[in-house]
Amino acid sequence: MKEFSRRDMLGALAVGGAMFGMSAAAPRLQAQEKDVAGEAATRPPNIIFLLADDLGYGDLGCYGQERIKTPHLDRMAAEGMRFTDAYAGSTVCAPSRCALMTGLHTGHCRVRGNKLVPLLPEDVTVAEVLQRVGYATCLAGKWGLGEPDTTGIPNRKGFDEFFGYLNQHHAHNYYPEYLWRNEEQVRLEGNVEVKPNITSHRAQYAPDLITNEALSFIERHRDRPFFLFYSTIIPHANNELGRESGDGMEIPSDAPYTDESWPQVEKNKAAMITHMDNHIGRIFAKLKELELEENTIVFFSSDNGPHREGGVDPDFFKSSGPLRGIKRDLYEGGIRVPTIVRWPGKIQAGTVCSLPWAFWDFLHTAAELAGVEAPPGLDGISIVPALLGRDTAQAVHEHLYWEFHERGFKQAVRMGRWKALRPGKNAEVELYDLEKDLGEAHNLAADHPDIIARTEALFKSERTDNPHWQI
Repeated sequence: MKEFSRRDMLGALAVGGAMFGMSAAAPRLQAQEKDVAGEAATRPPNIIFLLADDLGYGDLGCYGQERIKTPHLDRMAAEGMRFTDAYAGSTVCAPSRCALMTGLHTGHCRVRGNKLVPLLPEDVTVAEVLQRVGYATCLAGKWGLGEPDTTGIPNRKGFDEFFGYLNQHHAHNYYPEYLWRNEEQVRLEGNVEVKPNITSHRAQYAPDLITNEALSFIERHRDRPFFLFYSTIIPHANNELGRESGDGMEIPSDAPYTDESWPQVEKNKAAMITHMDNHIGRIFAKLKELELEENTIVFFSSDNGPHREGGVDPDFFKSSGPLRGIKRDLYEGGIRVPTIVRWPGKIQAGTVCSLPWAFWDFLHTAAELAGVEAPPGLDGISIVPALLGRDTAQAVHEHLYWEFHERGFKQAVRMGRWKALRPGKNAEVELYDLEKDLGEAHNLAADHPDIIARTEALFKSERTDNPHWQI
């Protein structure tokens, strides 16, 4: 891929051209040279990454959902770019977040499963890259990459400010007795835990507090470049509560779905997603209030596919959309995720892009947006050219690779139209043509031994040994 200077990047804003699979419904926005030469030339954009937890490809209106209301995210898609072929880093939370933060896929990154394994000093995060060039950095929400007093806590991995959950197990509880503020526990008065992750008194809903923290960070750092990683826990289930009561979808109210004739747990799930959408609407409103919209690029995605936990049935809302599989699968439904990027005046409104990319591309993308080099030896590419309509300058992955270490070792690779996966350590490799068979229903492995041979080679070459995840 061509390396872009700051001048190249700014020049790209006025360039037209077709996007990968892009809709032509909206006219090309014209860049204003005065704005580009002025503010953007002297200050790199603010970067916000909004991450949902276990949100399926089909859970948003702009991806075909018909019953759950998501007006703010639907508007984000209408005002920005919606990706059809964007992928999470993994099919569960911790390794997915590791790929997002470090620019390495799960064959190379430190954390490849949900064990409590911390990042090490040599694992450079996107927050560290941006912090080093003057960005204020904040994580509001769930981390999962380092326990207290380890080298992996957020404040030792590039975040100036952290408020939320350190590990993914604690994050099951929506009404915890405490959250972390940097390296100190903050007690949440009125929340009383009687068993692990089960509270008898519920006064303070953690996602609301996390959103307030994100809004405060934006307000306090309006006058300098900032990076906000907003990592909500919605709509993950409280697994422990679900096992005890049958309903682990914790929400203060099931409105606006109270009168629906759905199972209560499904009302709660829908209410959680709409509650998250309202939180995101508040973030966009804050950007508008502070006149930061045009100099802030906002990414939205999910850390993996939808779950079957806490009593919910992912088929009830067709949460995987047209895809096969859910969380913990390496079929498309476990790893292909809803992804939207908005940057008014820079990204053409109402576009749809089919460029295949994955979480490990975010670090390179953020580095280019900030005008700095990404660390060497990573797995990602920058998608800035695609975002700005420069399709001829956009690098394309020859392949994308995943491995997963729960319920037996699994591997998957996407190569253009082809998706190959080994669903178990000793299982036969399956092969699907995603252009003709998005639901991965027709295994074509027997018809294409040449592609299977290439896949087998990639399954060996694309991974390094990891002492925590042996095969």
